Amino acid sequence: MEFYYNPLNIKCKSIIGGIAQNQKITFNIYGKADEPCDFVLIKDGGEKKTFSMVNTSFGYSIDINLAETGLYFYAFFFPNRNLHFAMGAERNGIFTSTPAFYQLLVHTPEYYTPDWFKGGVMYQIFPDRFRKSGDLPIKANKILRYDWGGIPAFRPNEHGIVENNDFFGGNLKGIEESLDYLKSLNVSVIYLNPIFEAFSNHRYDTGNYLNIDPLLGTENDLKSLIDKANEKGIKIILDGVFNHTGDDSVYFNRYGRYDEVGAYQSKDSKYYDWFNFHGSPEKYDCWWGIKTLPAVNEFSGFNDFINGKDGVIQHWLKLGIAGYRLDVVDELPDEFVENLRKAAREIDKEAVVIGEVWEDASNKVAYGVRRRYFQGNELDSVMNYPLKDAIINYVLTNDSTVLINTIDSLRDNYPKRSLDSLMNILGTHDTVRILTALSQEYAFSKEEMATKHLSAQQKKMASEKLKVAALLQYTLFGVPSVYYGDETGMEGYTDPFCRYCFDWLNIDQNLYKFYKRLGEIRNCYLFKDGVYRTIFKDKNLLVYERRINEKAIIIFVNRADSKYTIKFNGTYYEQLTKTAYQDKFNIMPNSYGILYDELI
Repeated sequence: MEFYYNPLNIKCKSIIGGIAQNQKITFNIYGKADEPCDFVLIKDGGEKKTFSMVNTSFGYSIDINLAETGLYFYAFFFPNRNLHFAMGAERNGIFTSTPAFYQLLVHTPEYYTPDWFKGGVMYQIFPDRFRKSGDLPIKANKILRYDWGGIPAFRPNEHGIVENNDFFGGNLKGIEESLDYLKSLNVSVIYLNPIFEAFSNHRYDTGNYLNIDPLLGTENDLKSLIDKANEKGIKIILDGVFNHTGDDSVYFNRYGRYDEVGAYQSKDSKYYDWFNFHGSPEKYDCWWGIKTLPAVNEFSGFNDFINGKDGVIQHWLKLGIAGYRLDVVDELPDEFVENLRKAAREIDKEAVVIGEVWEDASNKVAYGVRRRYFQGNELDSVMNYPLKDAIINYVLTNDSTVLINTIDSLRDNYPKRSLDSLMNILGTHDTVRILTALSQEYAFSKEEMATKHLSAQQKKMASEKLKVAALLQYTLFGVPSVYYGDETGMEGYTDPFCRYCFDWLNIDQNLYKFYKRLGEIRNCYLFKDGVYRTIFKDKNLLVYERRINEKAIIIFVNRADSKYTIKFNGTYYEQLTKTAYQDKFNIMPNSYGILYDELI
Protein backbone atom coordinates (compact mmCIF):
# COMPACT_ATOMS: atom_id res chain seq x y z
CA MET A 1 0.00 0.00 0.00
CA GLU A 2 1.37 3.42 -1.00
CA PHE A 3 -0.07 5.12 2.09
CA TYR A 4 -1.52 3.78 5.31
CA TYR A 5 -4.14 5.27 7.62
CA ASN A 6 -6.43 3.47 10.04
CA PRO A 7 -8.32 5.39 12.77
CA LEU A 8 -8.29 2.27 14.97
CA ASN A 9 -4.49 2.36 15.13
CA ILE A 10 -3.20 4.85 17.72
CA LYS A 11 -0.13 5.42 15.56
CA CYS A 12 -2.47 6.92 12.98
CA LYS A 13 -5.05 8.55 15.27
CA SER A 14 -3.79 9.21 18.77
CA ILE A 15 -7.21 8.71 20.38
CA ILE A 16 -9.50 5.92 19.21
CA GLY A 17 -13.19 6.85 19.02
CA GLY A 18 -14.75 10.11 20.16
CA ILE A 19 -12.71 12.82 21.84
CA ALA A 20 -13.28 15.56 24.40
CA GLN A 21 -13.72 19.22 23.57
CA ASN A 22 -10.36 21.07 23.46
CA GLN A 23 -8.46 17.77 23.61
CA LYS A 24 -5.49 17.60 21.27
CA ILE A 25 -5.57 14.75 18.79
CA THR A 26 -2.88 13.81 16.27
CA PHE A 27 -3.52 12.33 12.83
CA ASN A 28 -0.68 10.56 11.00
CA ILE A 29 -0.52 9.09 7.50
CA TYR A 30 2.33 6.69 6.77
CA GLY A 31 4.04 6.73 3.39
CA LYS A 32 6.50 8.73 1.30
CA ALA A 33 5.76 12.44 1.79
CA ASP A 34 6.93 13.90 -1.50
CA GLU A 35 3.79 15.95 -2.27
CA PRO A 36 1.38 18.14 -0.29
CA CYS A 37 -1.52 16.65 1.69
CA ASP A 38 -4.46 18.56 3.18
CA PHE A 39 -6.58 17.65 6.18
CA VAL A 40 -10.21 18.40 5.28
CA LEU A 41 -12.65 18.95 8.17
CA ILE A 42 -16.40 19.57 8.15
CA LYS A 43 -18.55 20.11 11.21
CA ASP A 44 -21.98 18.55 10.69
CA GLY A 45 -24.04 21.08 8.76
CA GLY A 46 -21.10 23.51 8.53
CA GLU A 47 -18.56 24.69 5.99
CA LYS A 48 -15.52 22.72 4.86
CA LYS A 49 -12.18 23.77 6.33
CA THR A 50 -8.80 22.78 4.93
CA PHE A 51 -5.50 22.55 6.85
CA SER A 52 -2.06 21.71 5.46
CA MET A 53 -0.52 18.60 6.99
CA VAL A 54 3.14 18.60 8.00
CA ASN A 55 5.52 16.46 5.94
CA THR A 56 7.49 14.13 8.23
CA SER A 57 10.07 11.36 7.94
CA PHE A 58 7.26 8.77 8.07
CA GLY A 59 4.61 10.60 6.04
CA TYR A 60 2.20 13.33 7.12
CA SER A 61 1.00 14.63 10.48
CA ILE A 62 -1.34 17.21 11.95
CA ASP A 63 -2.52 18.14 15.45
CA ILE A 64 -6.14 19.22 15.82
CA ASN A 65 -7.90 20.84 18.79
CA LEU A 66 -11.67 21.33 18.46
CA ALA A 67 -13.31 23.96 20.64
CA GLU A 68 -16.93 22.97 19.95
CA THR A 69 -18.78 19.76 20.71
CA GLY A 70 -20.55 18.07 17.85
CA LEU A 71 -20.18 15.62 15.00
CA TYR A 72 -17.32 16.20 12.55
CA PHE A 73 -16.20 14.50 9.36
CA TYR A 74 -12.67 14.46 8.00
CA ALA A 75 -10.65 13.23 5.04
CA PHE A 76 -7.18 13.64 3.56
CA PHE A 77 -6.82 15.37 0.18
CA PHE A 78 -3.87 15.22 -2.21
CA PRO A 79 -4.30 18.35 -4.40
CA ASN A 80 -1.70 17.28 -6.98
CA ARG A 81 -3.73 14.16 -7.72
CA ASN A 82 -7.16 15.62 -6.99
CA LEU A 83 -7.78 12.52 -4.87
CA HIS A 84 -9.10 11.94 -1.37
CA PHE A 85 -7.49 9.36 0.87
CA ALA A 86 -10.46 8.22 2.95
CA MET A 87 -12.25 5.29 4.50
CA GLY A 88 -12.28 1.97 2.72
CA ALA A 89 -12.76 -1.66 3.67
CA GLU A 90 -12.35 -2.26 7.42
CA ARG A 91 -11.62 1.49 7.88
CA ASN A 92 -8.21 1.42 6.20
CA GLY A 93 -7.38 4.26 3.83
CA ILE A 94 -8.10 4.12 0.12
CA PHE A 95 -7.95 6.70 -2.67
CA THR A 96 -11.27 8.02 -3.93
CA SER A 97 -12.05 10.49 -6.72
CA THR A 98 -14.92 11.98 -4.70
CA PRO A 99 -14.87 12.97 -1.01
CA ALA A 100 -15.43 10.11 1.42
CA PHE A 101 -15.06 10.92 5.08
CA TYR A 102 -14.21 9.43 8.44
CA GLN A 103 -16.28 10.47 11.48
CA LEU A 104 -15.10 12.23 14.62
CA LEU A 105 -17.44 12.87 17.57
CA VAL A 106 -16.50 15.59 20.10
CA HIS A 107 -18.10 15.53 23.56
CA THR A 108 -17.90 17.78 26.61
CA PRO A 109 -14.85 17.35 28.88
CA GLU A 110 -17.21 16.57 31.77
CA TYR A 111 -18.91 13.67 30.00
CA TYR A 112 -18.92 10.80 32.47
CA THR A 113 -20.53 7.37 32.44
CA PRO A 114 -21.01 5.51 35.75
CA ASP A 115 -18.19 3.12 36.60
CA TRP A 116 -20.46 0.81 38.62
CA PHE A 117 -22.38 -0.08 35.47
CA LYS A 118 -19.35 -1.14 33.43
CA GLY A 119 -18.09 -4.67 33.78
CA GLY A 120 -21.38 -5.93 35.20
CA VAL A 121 -24.26 -8.11 33.99
CA MET A 122 -27.73 -6.72 33.30
CA TYR A 123 -30.91 -8.78 33.51
CA GLN A 124 -34.12 -7.58 31.85
CA ILE A 125 -37.46 -8.52 33.43
CA PHE A 126 -40.95 -8.18 31.96
CA PRO A 127 -42.64 -7.89 35.39
CA ASP A 128 -45.98 -9.60 34.70
CA ARG A 129 -44.25 -12.74 33.43
CA PHE A 130 -41.23 -13.34 35.67
CA ARG A 131 -42.42 -14.59 39.05
CA LYS A 132 -45.61 -14.38 41.09
CA SER A 133 -45.74 -14.21 44.88
CA GLY A 134 -49.26 -14.17 46.24
CA ASP A 135 -52.37 -12.62 44.71
CA LEU A 136 -52.80 -8.88 44.36
CA PRO A 137 -56.00 -7.02 43.43
CA ILE A 138 -56.85 -6.46 39.79
CA LYS A 139 -58.99 -3.64 38.40
CA ALA A 140 -62.11 -4.00 36.31
CA ASN A 141 -61.69 -4.52 32.56
CA LYS A 142 -58.56 -6.61 33.20
CA ILE A 143 -58.31 -10.39 33.11
CA LEU A 144 -56.29 -12.28 35.71
CA ARG A 145 -54.91 -15.54 34.37
CA TYR A 146 -54.47 -18.58 36.61
CA ASP A 147 -52.57 -20.66 34.04
CA TRP A 148 -48.98 -19.52 34.59
CA GLY A 149 -47.12 -20.29 31.38
CA GLY A 150 -50.21 -20.23 29.19
CA ILE A 151 -50.32 -18.60 25.76
CA PRO A 152 -50.67 -14.80 26.13
CA ALA A 153 -53.81 -13.39 24.52
CA PHE A 154 -52.98 -12.26 20.99
CA ARG A 155 -56.22 -12.21 19.00
CA PRO A 156 -57.92 -8.83 18.36
CA ASN A 157 -61.35 -8.09 19.80
CA GLU A 158 -64.46 -7.30 17.77
CA HIS A 159 -63.02 -3.82 17.08
CA GLY A 160 -59.80 -5.22 15.69
CA ILE A 161 -57.75 -4.24 18.75
CA VAL A 162 -55.43 -6.48 20.77
CA GLU A 163 -56.17 -5.16 24.25
CA ASN A 164 -53.17 -6.68 26.07
CA ASN A 165 -55.33 -6.81 29.18
CA ASP A 166 -54.60 -10.35 30.33
CA PHE A 167 -52.30 -10.60 33.34
CA PHE A 168 -50.46 -13.60 34.79
CA GLY A 169 -49.75 -11.78 38.04
CA GLY A 170 -45.96 -11.56 38.17
CA ASN A 171 -45.04 -8.94 40.77
CA LEU A 172 -42.30 -7.14 42.69
CA LYS A 173 -42.34 -9.61 45.58
CA GLY A 174 -41.78 -12.40 43.10
CA ILE A 175 -38.69 -10.61 41.78
CA GLU A 176 -37.45 -10.07 45.34
CA GLU A 177 -37.82 -13.77 46.07
CA SER A 178 -35.69 -14.50 42.97
CA LEU A 179 -32.70 -12.37 43.93
CA ASP A 180 -30.60 -15.39 44.95
CA TYR A 181 -31.22 -16.90 41.51
CA LEU A 182 -30.18 -13.66 39.82
CA LYS A 183 -27.11 -13.39 42.01
CA SER A 184 -26.10 -16.89 40.90
CA LEU A 185 -25.83 -15.42 37.38
CA ASN A 186 -23.65 -12.60 38.75
CA VAL A 187 -26.34 -10.05 37.84
CA SER A 188 -25.34 -6.54 38.92
CA VAL A 189 -28.31 -4.57 37.60
CA ILE A 190 -31.95 -5.44 36.92
CA TYR A 191 -33.77 -3.52 34.20
CA LEU A 192 -37.52 -3.61 34.74
CA ASN A 193 -39.96 -3.02 31.92
CA PRO A 194 -42.57 -0.44 33.01
CA ILE A 195 -43.96 -0.85 36.53
CA PHE A 196 -46.12 2.26 36.78
CA GLU A 197 -49.90 2.05 36.89
CA ALA A 198 -51.29 1.28 33.44
CA PHE A 199 -54.16 -0.49 31.67
CA SER A 200 -52.12 -3.03 29.67
CA ASN A 201 -49.87 -5.90 30.71
CA HIS A 202 -46.85 -4.29 29.00
CA ARG A 203 -47.54 -0.99 30.84
CA TYR A 204 -46.12 1.23 28.11
CA ASP A 205 -49.45 3.06 28.28
CA THR A 206 -48.69 4.85 31.56
CA GLY A 207 -51.71 5.66 33.70
CA ASN A 208 -49.89 7.39 36.55
CA TYR A 209 -46.13 8.02 36.70
CA LEU A 210 -46.17 8.35 40.47
CA ASN A 211 -47.99 5.10 41.29
CA ILE A 212 -46.75 1.53 41.15
CA ASP A 213 -49.28 -0.65 39.35
CA PRO A 214 -51.34 -2.27 42.15
CA LEU A 215 -51.03 -5.69 40.49
CA LEU A 216 -47.25 -5.43 40.92
CA GLY A 217 -47.35 -4.16 44.47
CA THR A 218 -46.78 -0.86 46.26
CA GLU A 219 -44.08 1.77 46.54
CA ASN A 220 -43.01 0.02 49.74
CA ASP A 221 -42.65 -3.22 47.77
CA LEU A 222 -40.39 -1.45 45.29
CA LYS A 223 -38.36 0.03 48.13
CA SER A 224 -38.01 -3.41 49.69
CA LEU A 225 -36.86 -4.88 46.36
CA ILE A 226 -34.31 -2.08 45.93
CA ASP A 227 -32.94 -2.54 49.45
CA LYS A 228 -32.75 -6.34 49.26
CA ALA A 229 -31.15 -6.16 45.82
CA ASN A 230 -28.60 -3.59 46.99
CA GLU A 231 -27.62 -5.93 49.82
CA LYS A 232 -26.63 -8.43 47.15
CA GLY A 233 -24.79 -5.87 45.04
CA ILE A 234 -27.63 -5.55 42.52
CA LYS A 235 -29.06 -2.21 41.39
CA ILE A 236 -32.49 -1.52 39.84
CA ILE A 237 -33.21 0.66 36.82
CA LEU A 238 -36.67 1.50 35.53
CA ASP A 239 -38.20 1.92 32.08
CA GLY A 240 -39.03 5.57 31.43
CA VAL A 241 -41.86 6.02 28.92
CA PHE A 242 -42.05 9.76 28.31
CA ASN A 243 -43.04 10.12 24.66
CA HIS A 244 -46.64 9.13 25.30
CA THR A 245 -49.05 8.19 28.07
CA GLY A 246 -52.04 5.87 28.01
CA ASP A 247 -55.45 7.15 26.92
CA ASP A 248 -56.68 5.43 30.08
CA SER A 249 -54.61 7.64 32.38
CA VAL A 250 -55.10 10.34 34.96
CA TYR A 251 -53.65 12.77 32.42
CA PHE A 252 -55.82 11.93 29.39
CA ASN A 253 -58.71 10.08 31.09
CA ARG A 254 -60.53 9.10 27.92
CA TYR A 255 -62.81 6.63 29.72
CA GLY A 256 -63.42 8.66 32.86
CA ARG A 257 -61.97 6.03 35.18
CA TYR A 258 -59.96 8.60 37.13
CA ASP A 259 -61.45 11.24 39.41
CA GLU A 260 -59.31 14.04 38.01
CA VAL A 261 -60.38 15.86 34.83
CA GLY A 262 -58.19 14.68 31.97
CA ALA A 263 -57.15 16.41 28.74
CA TYR A 264 -59.59 14.35 26.66
CA GLN A 265 -62.47 15.50 28.82
CA SER A 266 -61.93 19.24 28.92
CA LYS A 267 -59.77 22.08 27.64
CA ASP A 268 -59.77 23.29 31.23
CA SER A 269 -57.85 20.26 32.38
CA LYS A 270 -54.42 21.14 33.76
CA TYR A 271 -53.07 18.45 31.48
CA TYR A 272 -54.64 19.80 28.29
CA ASP A 273 -51.46 21.40 26.92
CA TRP A 274 -49.60 18.11 27.41
CA PHE A 275 -51.30 16.76 24.28
CA ASN A 276 -51.84 18.01 20.73
CA PHE A 277 -55.51 18.01 19.73
CA HIS A 278 -56.78 18.90 16.28
CA GLY A 279 -60.16 20.53 16.65
CA SER A 280 -61.82 17.62 18.41
CA PRO A 281 -61.10 15.43 21.44
CA GLU A 282 -61.19 12.47 19.06
CA LYS A 283 -58.36 13.86 16.93
CA TYR A 284 -55.00 13.95 18.65
CA ASP A 285 -51.38 13.04 18.03
CA CYS A 286 -50.53 9.53 19.14
CA TRP A 287 -47.57 7.20 18.96
CA TRP A 288 -47.42 5.54 15.51
CA GLY A 289 -51.16 6.13 15.07
CA ILE A 290 -52.11 3.96 18.07
CA LYS A 291 -55.05 5.75 19.68
CA THR A 292 -54.46 4.20 23.11
CA LEU A 293 -51.05 5.94 23.24
CA PRO A 294 -51.60 9.72 22.97
CA ALA A 295 -48.29 11.47 22.25
CA VAL A 296 -47.06 14.06 24.72
CA ASN A 297 -45.97 17.61 23.97
CA GLU A 298 -42.66 17.61 25.84
CA PHE A 299 -42.38 21.42 25.73
CA SER A 300 -45.49 21.82 27.88
CA GLY A 301 -45.85 21.54 31.64
CA PHE A 302 -45.05 17.87 31.12
CA ASN A 303 -41.34 18.71 31.01
CA ASP A 304 -41.36 20.19 34.51
CA PHE A 305 -43.60 17.39 35.81
CA ILE A 306 -41.08 14.79 34.67
CA ASN A 307 -37.75 16.64 34.93
CA GLY A 308 -38.40 19.42 37.44
CA LYS A 309 -37.40 19.56 41.08
CA ASP A 310 -39.03 16.62 42.88
CA GLY A 311 -40.53 15.54 39.55
CA VAL A 312 -40.97 11.96 38.36
CA ILE A 313 -37.27 11.40 37.58
CA GLN A 314 -36.11 12.59 40.98
CA HIS A 315 -38.94 10.93 42.90
CA TRP A 316 -37.91 7.40 41.99
CA LEU A 317 -34.18 8.12 42.24
CA LYS A 318 -34.75 9.32 45.80
CA LEU A 319 -36.44 5.99 46.50
CA GLY A 320 -33.20 4.28 45.49
CA ILE A 321 -33.32 3.24 41.84
CA ALA A 322 -30.04 3.55 39.93
CA GLY A 323 -31.25 5.04 36.65
CA TYR A 324 -33.55 4.81 33.66
CA ARG A 325 -33.82 3.18 30.28
CA LEU A 326 -35.65 5.64 28.01
CA ASP A 327 -38.27 4.16 25.71
CA VAL A 328 -38.27 5.49 22.09
CA VAL A 329 -35.69 8.13 22.98
CA ASP A 330 -35.52 9.05 19.26
CA GLU A 331 -38.93 10.66 19.69
CA LEU A 332 -37.93 12.78 22.68
CA PRO A 333 -36.48 16.24 21.91
CA ASP A 334 -32.79 16.73 22.73
CA GLU A 335 -33.65 19.44 25.24
CA PHE A 336 -35.98 17.10 27.11
CA VAL A 337 -33.34 14.36 27.29
CA GLU A 338 -30.76 16.89 28.50
CA ASN A 339 -33.16 18.09 31.20
CA LEU A 340 -33.81 14.50 32.23
CA ARG A 341 -30.12 13.66 32.59
CA LYS A 342 -29.53 16.86 34.56
CA ALA A 343 -32.44 16.07 36.90
CA ALA A 344 -31.13 12.54 37.45
CA ARG A 345 -27.56 13.62 38.14
CA GLU A 346 -28.71 16.24 40.64
CA ILE A 347 -29.97 13.39 42.82
CA ASP A 348 -27.37 10.75 42.01
CA LYS A 349 -24.13 11.53 40.16
CA GLU A 350 -23.85 7.80 39.43
CA ALA A 351 -27.34 7.48 37.88
CA VAL A 352 -27.24 5.77 34.49
CA VAL A 353 -29.36 6.93 31.53
CA ILE A 354 -29.78 4.45 28.67
CA GLY A 355 -31.64 5.13 25.42
CA GLU A 356 -33.58 2.85 23.13
CA VAL A 357 -31.75 3.43 19.83
CA TRP A 358 -31.76 0.76 17.13
CA GLU A 359 -28.99 2.28 14.97
CA ASP A 360 -25.58 3.90 15.44
CA ALA A 361 -26.32 6.44 18.18
CA SER A 362 -23.37 8.70 17.37
CA ASN A 363 -24.75 9.87 14.03
CA LYS A 364 -28.44 9.05 14.38
CA VAL A 365 -30.89 11.29 12.53
CA ALA A 366 -34.47 11.25 13.82
CA TYR A 367 -37.25 13.29 12.22
CA GLY A 368 -34.69 15.31 10.26
CA VAL A 369 -32.60 16.21 13.32
CA ARG A 370 -29.09 14.91 14.04
CA ARG A 371 -29.15 13.66 17.63
CA ARG A 372 -26.58 14.58 20.29
CA TYR A 373 -26.79 11.42 22.40
CA PHE A 374 -23.08 10.93 23.12
CA GLN A 375 -21.92 14.55 23.11
CA GLY A 376 -21.94 14.75 26.91
CA ASN A 377 -25.34 15.95 28.05
CA GLU A 378 -27.82 13.21 27.17
CA LEU A 379 -27.11 9.47 27.31
CA ASP A 380 -24.58 7.19 28.96
CA SER A 381 -25.54 4.17 26.89
CA VAL A 382 -27.89 2.79 24.27
CA MET A 383 -29.28 -0.64 23.49
CA ASN A 384 -26.67 -2.15 21.20
CA TYR A 385 -28.85 -3.39 18.34
CA PRO A 386 -26.06 -3.11 15.71
CA LEU A 387 -23.90 -5.55 17.69
CA LYS A 388 -26.86 -7.85 18.35
CA ASP A 389 -27.58 -8.15 14.63
CA ALA A 390 -23.89 -8.65 13.80
CA ILE A 391 -23.43 -11.41 16.39
CA ILE A 392 -26.49 -13.27 15.12
CA ASN A 393 -25.24 -12.87 11.54
CA TYR A 394 -21.86 -14.39 12.45
CA VAL A 395 -23.33 -17.31 14.36
CA LEU A 396 -25.77 -18.17 11.57
CA THR A 397 -23.51 -17.61 8.53
CA ASN A 398 -20.11 -18.47 10.09
CA ASP A 399 -18.78 -15.38 8.26
CA SER A 400 -17.14 -12.84 10.58
CA THR A 401 -17.13 -9.94 8.10
CA VAL A 402 -20.25 -8.13 9.32
CA LEU A 403 -19.31 -8.61 12.97
CA ILE A 404 -15.78 -7.28 12.49
CA ASN A 405 -17.02 -4.27 10.51
CA THR A 406 -19.60 -3.53 13.19
CA ILE A 407 -17.01 -3.78 15.98
CA ASP A 408 -14.69 -1.44 14.07
CA SER A 409 -17.46 1.03 13.32
CA LEU A 410 -18.61 1.28 16.94
CA ARG A 411 -15.04 1.67 18.21
CA ASP A 412 -14.37 4.42 15.68
CA ASN A 413 -17.61 6.33 16.21
CA TYR A 414 -18.31 6.13 19.96
CA PRO A 415 -16.45 7.71 22.87
CA LYS A 416 -14.80 4.92 24.85
CA ARG A 417 -16.78 5.81 27.98
CA SER A 418 -19.97 5.15 25.98
CA LEU A 419 -18.52 2.04 24.35
CA ASP A 420 -17.81 0.46 27.74
CA SER A 421 -21.39 1.19 28.86
CA LEU A 422 -23.31 -0.17 25.87
CA MET A 423 -26.29 -2.39 26.67
CA ASN A 424 -25.37 -5.54 24.75
CA ILE A 425 -28.56 -7.42 23.91
CA LEU A 426 -29.39 -10.62 22.05
CA GLY A 427 -33.12 -10.33 22.61
CA THR A 428 -35.66 -8.08 24.31
CA HIS A 429 -39.41 -7.75 24.82
CA ASP A 430 -39.54 -6.31 21.27
CA THR A 431 -37.73 -9.11 19.41
CA VAL A 432 -37.98 -12.80 18.66
CA ARG A 433 -36.45 -14.89 21.45
CA ILE A 434 -32.80 -15.46 20.67
CA LEU A 435 -33.14 -19.26 20.84
CA THR A 436 -35.94 -19.15 18.27
CA ALA A 437 -34.02 -16.70 16.09
CA LEU A 438 -30.96 -18.97 16.06
CA SER A 439 -33.07 -22.03 15.22
CA GLN A 440 -34.11 -20.36 11.92
CA GLU A 441 -37.45 -22.07 12.32
CA TYR A 442 -39.83 -19.46 10.97
CA ALA A 443 -43.51 -18.81 11.59
CA PHE A 444 -45.57 -16.45 9.43
CA SER A 445 -48.74 -15.71 11.38
CA LYS A 446 -49.72 -15.11 14.97
CA GLU A 447 -51.77 -18.30 14.94
CA GLU A 448 -48.73 -20.30 13.84
CA MET A 449 -46.48 -18.53 16.37
CA ALA A 450 -48.86 -19.44 19.19
CA THR A 451 -48.59 -23.17 18.59
CA LYS A 452 -45.21 -23.74 16.96
CA HIS A 453 -42.38 -24.98 19.18
CA LEU A 454 -38.87 -26.23 18.55
CA SER A 455 -38.22 -29.96 18.56
CA ALA A 456 -35.72 -31.32 21.08
CA GLN A 457 -33.10 -31.58 18.31
CA GLN A 458 -33.77 -28.04 17.06
CA LYS A 459 -33.54 -26.72 20.58
CA LYS A 460 -30.25 -28.50 21.20
CA MET A 461 -28.70 -27.12 18.01
CA ALA A 462 -29.97 -23.60 18.71
CA SER A 463 -28.65 -23.79 22.29
CA GLU A 464 -25.14 -24.55 21.04
CA LYS A 465 -25.33 -21.51 18.75
CA LEU A 466 -26.64 -19.44 21.64
CA LYS A 467 -23.54 -20.30 23.68
CA VAL A 468 -21.37 -18.81 20.95
CA ALA A 469 -23.53 -15.69 20.76
CA ALA A 470 -23.55 -15.28 24.55
CA LEU A 471 -19.77 -15.66 24.70
CA LEU A 472 -19.42 -12.73 22.30
CA GLN A 473 -22.11 -10.74 24.12
CA TYR A 474 -20.30 -11.14 27.45
CA THR A 475 -16.73 -10.49 26.29
CA LEU A 476 -16.95 -7.66 23.76
CA PHE A 477 -17.00 -4.05 24.98
CA GLY A 478 -20.21 -3.08 26.79
CA VAL A 479 -22.48 -4.71 29.36
CA PRO A 480 -24.34 -7.95 28.51
CA SER A 481 -28.10 -7.69 29.03
CA VAL A 482 -29.88 -11.03 29.41
CA TYR A 483 -33.59 -11.05 28.62
CA TYR A 484 -35.29 -13.12 31.31
CA GLY A 485 -35.37 -16.80 30.42
CA ASP A 486 -32.85 -16.67 27.59
CA GLU A 487 -30.40 -18.30 29.99
CA THR A 488 -32.81 -21.18 30.63
CA GLY A 489 -33.75 -21.99 27.04
CA MET A 490 -37.04 -20.12 26.66
CA GLU A 491 -38.28 -19.79 23.10
CA GLY A 492 -40.90 -17.67 21.37
CA TYR A 493 -41.63 -15.52 18.36
CA THR A 494 -42.51 -11.81 18.29
CA ASP A 495 -44.70 -9.98 20.80
CA PRO A 496 -46.50 -11.36 22.74
CA PHE A 497 -44.80 -14.75 22.31
CA CYS A 498 -41.42 -13.40 23.42
CA ARG A 499 -43.21 -12.54 26.68
CA TYR A 500 -44.17 -15.96 27.97
CA CYS A 501 -44.06 -16.60 31.71
CA PHE A 502 -40.68 -17.69 33.07
CA ASP A 503 -40.71 -21.49 33.21
CA TRP A 504 -39.28 -22.23 36.65
CA LEU A 505 -40.01 -25.96 36.32
CA ASN A 506 -38.16 -26.59 33.07
CA ILE A 507 -34.78 -24.89 33.20
CA ASP A 508 -32.18 -26.02 30.68
CA GLN A 509 -29.49 -26.73 33.25
CA ASN A 510 -26.72 -27.01 30.67
CA LEU A 511 -27.49 -23.56 29.28
CA TYR A 512 -28.03 -22.07 32.73
CA LYS A 513 -24.64 -23.36 33.94
CA PHE A 514 -23.00 -21.87 30.85
CA TYR A 515 -24.49 -18.44 31.58
CA LYS A 516 -23.53 -18.82 35.23
CA ARG A 517 -19.92 -19.46 34.24
CA LEU A 518 -19.93 -16.49 31.87
CA GLY A 519 -21.17 -14.38 34.76
CA GLU A 520 -18.29 -15.57 36.92
CA ILE A 521 -15.79 -14.77 34.17
CA ARG A 522 -17.20 -11.23 33.96
CA ASN A 523 -15.64 -10.66 37.39
CA CYS A 524 -12.31 -10.18 35.58
CA TYR A 525 -11.57 -6.46 35.81
CA LEU A 526 -10.45 -6.39 32.17
CA PHE A 527 -14.08 -6.53 31.05
CA LYS A 528 -14.88 -3.25 32.78
CA ASP A 529 -12.92 -0.96 30.49
CA GLY A 530 -10.14 -3.03 28.96
CA VAL A 531 -9.13 -1.93 25.48
CA TYR A 532 -10.40 -4.13 22.65
CA ARG A 533 -7.93 -5.36 20.03
CA THR A 534 -8.39 -7.85 17.20
CA ILE A 535 -5.52 -10.33 17.34
CA PHE A 536 -6.44 -12.40 14.29
CA LYS A 537 -9.34 -12.61 11.92
CA ASP A 538 -10.32 -14.42 8.79
CA LYS A 539 -13.67 -15.29 7.26
CA ASN A 540 -14.58 -17.82 9.95
CA LEU A 541 -12.24 -17.14 12.88
CA LEU A 542 -12.12 -14.19 15.27
CA VAL A 543 -9.52 -13.90 18.03
CA TYR A 544 -9.48 -10.75 20.18
CA GLU A 545 -8.32 -9.50 23.53
CA ARG A 546 -9.37 -7.11 26.26
CA ARG A 547 -6.23 -5.46 27.62
CA ILE A 548 -5.09 -3.05 30.32
CA ASN A 549 -1.33 -2.38 30.19
CA GLU A 550 0.48 -5.76 30.29
CA LYS A 551 -2.56 -7.79 31.33
CA ALA A 552 -4.86 -9.30 28.70
CA ILE A 553 -7.63 -11.86 28.39
CA ILE A 554 -8.00 -13.60 25.01
CA ILE A 555 -11.29 -14.70 23.44
CA PHE A 556 -11.64 -16.85 20.35
CA VAL A 557 -14.52 -18.10 18.20
CA ASN A 558 -13.78 -20.51 15.37
CA ARG A 559 -16.67 -21.25 13.01
CA ALA A 560 -14.46 -23.15 10.56
CA ASP A 561 -13.38 -26.77 10.14
CA SER A 562 -9.73 -25.72 10.45
CA LYS A 563 -7.40 -25.89 13.45
CA TYR A 564 -5.28 -22.97 14.66
CA THR A 565 -2.57 -22.61 17.30
CA ILE A 566 -2.02 -19.78 19.78
CA LYS A 567 1.45 -19.58 21.31
CA PHE A 568 2.28 -17.85 24.59
CA ASN A 569 4.80 -17.95 27.41
CA GLY A 570 3.86 -19.80 30.58
CA THR A 571 0.51 -21.17 31.71
CA TYR A 572 -2.90 -20.02 30.48
CA TYR A 573 -6.27 -21.38 31.57
CA GLU A 574 -9.19 -21.95 29.25
CA GLN A 575 -11.86 -20.45 31.47
CA LEU A 576 -14.95 -22.39 30.35
CA THR A 577 -13.37 -25.79 30.97
CA LYS A 578 -10.96 -24.55 33.67
CA THR A 579 -8.13 -26.44 31.96
CA ALA A 580 -4.47 -25.32 32.12
CA TYR A 581 -2.29 -25.11 28.99
CA GLN A 582 1.45 -24.61 28.78
CA ASP A 583 3.03 -22.35 26.12
CA LYS A 584 0.43 -23.04 23.44
CA PHE A 585 -3.25 -23.71 22.84
CA ASN A 586 -4.85 -25.42 19.86
CA ILE A 587 -8.07 -23.80 18.64
CA MET A 588 -10.06 -26.75 17.43
CA PRO A 589 -12.61 -26.67 14.58
CA ASN A 590 -16.00 -25.17 15.51
CA SER A 591 -14.90 -24.14 18.98
CA TYR A 592 -14.84 -21.12 21.27
CA GLY A 593 -13.15 -20.19 24.51
CA ILE A 594 -11.47 -17.70 26.82
CA LEU A 595 -7.79 -17.77 27.77
CA TYR A 596 -6.30 -16.02 30.79
CA ASP A 597 -3.20 -16.54 32.92
CA GLU A 598 -5.26 -16.96 36.09
CA LEU A 599 -8.31 -19.08 36.83
CA ILE A 600 -11.25 -16.73 37.35
